Amino acid sequence: MKLRLRYTKLGKVRFVSHRDGARLWERALRRVALPVAYTEGFTPRPKLGFGLALPTGAESVAEYLDVDLVKGAAIDPSDPSLVEACSAALPLGIDVALIAERDAAALSLQEDVTSTTWELSGPGIESGLIDQASERLLDADEVLVDRVRKGRSNIDDVRPLIVSLGGDPGGSRLVAELVTVGRALRPTELASVAFPGIDTLELRVLRTHQWIENDGEKREVLPLALATAPAPGVGT
Repeated sequence: MKLRLRYTKLGKVRFVSHRDGARLWERALRRVALPVAYTEGFTPRPKLGFGLALPTGAESVAEYLDVDLVKGAAIDPSDPSLVEACSAALPLGIDVALIAERDAAALSLQEDVTSTTWELSGPGIESGLIDQASERLLDADEVLVDRVRKGRSNIDDVRPLIVSLGGDPGGSRLVAELVTVGRALRPTELASVAFPGIDTLELRVLRTHQWIENDGEKREVLPLALATAPAPGVGT
């Protein structure tokens, strides 16, 4: 049996790195005595599949984790007590929102997710500027960003990586959907070209959605609506 968990990462825990976060999860799953399957060999490791790494310092309400259970494990993923137990075993700011059975034939999170949605807010991101910046970038034939790769500076055209761009209904946040295939565009890199001179360290960066596409249909990996209904599988 395979499980897929949706969880948040909010507040001070955002400074925990992706690797350290994996260790937190390993300890938490041991605390709740979930029958996790392990790899074979000299150094067995729990069979966990993490999604796209969240940049250190960024927050998220849509993080995912795949967990393989031992053969024959009898677990009811829709049991609210399992969600509560996992959340209680994790640090403040990491809360499990939903657990569902994962289709054994489903692709890994790394392979399946094609784009993610972000909200950026803070000093320099203002209502009047958001619309101007969005229109400028979306209308541009190319958007050049100077990025360092293996210690060398490279000028990349990131326009193909921007799916959509605009403001939230309140007009105080930049909302962007960015492609994840290939060398993804970091939200702070987007902020730098949208609002030149902005201090990206002052921004709140929040991942709100992760998207997959099956048979031409775009959908969330695990919509929160499933939390109030039986979870039949991935993204349905």
